[in-house]
Amino acid sequence: MTGSENVTVPLLDSDTLWSNPLFNDSSDTVILVTGWTSNINGSNRAIDTIFSAYQARGGHNFVVIDTSDFVDTLYTWSAFNTNELGEALAVGLQHLINFVPLEKIHLIGHSLGAHIVGRAGRHFQTLTNASIPRITGLDPANPCFNEGEALSGISRGDADFVDIIHSNAKVLGKRDPIGDVDFYPNGVVSVQPGCLDPSCSHARAWELYAETVHPGNENHLLAVKCNSILSLDTGACPGKAIPLGFACPRTAKGNYFLKTNDKFPFGKNL
Repeated sequence: MTGSENVTVPLLDSDTLWSNPLFNDSSDTVILVTGWTSNINGSNRAIDTIFSAYQARGGHNFVVIDTSDFVDTLYTWSAFNTNELGEALAVGLQHLINFVPLEKIHLIGHSLGAHIVGRAGRHFQTLTNASIPRITGLDPANPCFNEGEALSGISRGDADFVDIIHSNAKVLGKRDPIGDVDFYPNGVVSVQPGCLDPSCSHARAWELYAETVHPGNENHLLAVKCNSILSLDTGACPGKAIPLGFACPRTAKGNYFLKTNDKFPFGKNL
């Protein structure tokens, strides 16, 4: 998806996309992978919202990986397909760097998609002995990706910089810190403000990220390095606030907490 027009190609035939006149090889390239039961051919709020944000910002190629043939099935089967999908994406990325400088590539994944881009980053390192500059995990899926289980999932080291937003901790999304920097909006919670069910809270991660992509919104969601939301509330976290999402500094390390509104706009730093 580039500009206002869409181009569809098979993942393993990705050279036809990278060489398409609509693909601007001088622009930053964002590659998004969404989660379980998602399908780019139907209504998909995550894709539409994030794409609209990047379209408003301009200056980006926006590529969506359609994983529906592999993750639109029983969850456990879908989870075990993440490694294969990630490895296929890594092959596509190996071709992409013939057209776009590596430093212009940013992988983003929501839910199972976060584990797919994590696997892509690891396999890309094996294929090229180089590392993707940034991978963003939006509430990485929790079931099947816990310690002692067969699937390891996204983690720090999968890219030069891995930032994670946790919005449905220990239910649909992972709780423990797994990135270089981990953001916990409203604390280590399973229910976000304004939500009544896990899927709403699980989606909040991409809603928050998308808000920060819009021009002028980069600092809407500022977080402070902290041990808990209680410590934040009591002023026990005196460190410098940094932006969650699009403008997150790649030097950030550790766990960051912030408060949000219960509906859009979610940022309190307007």
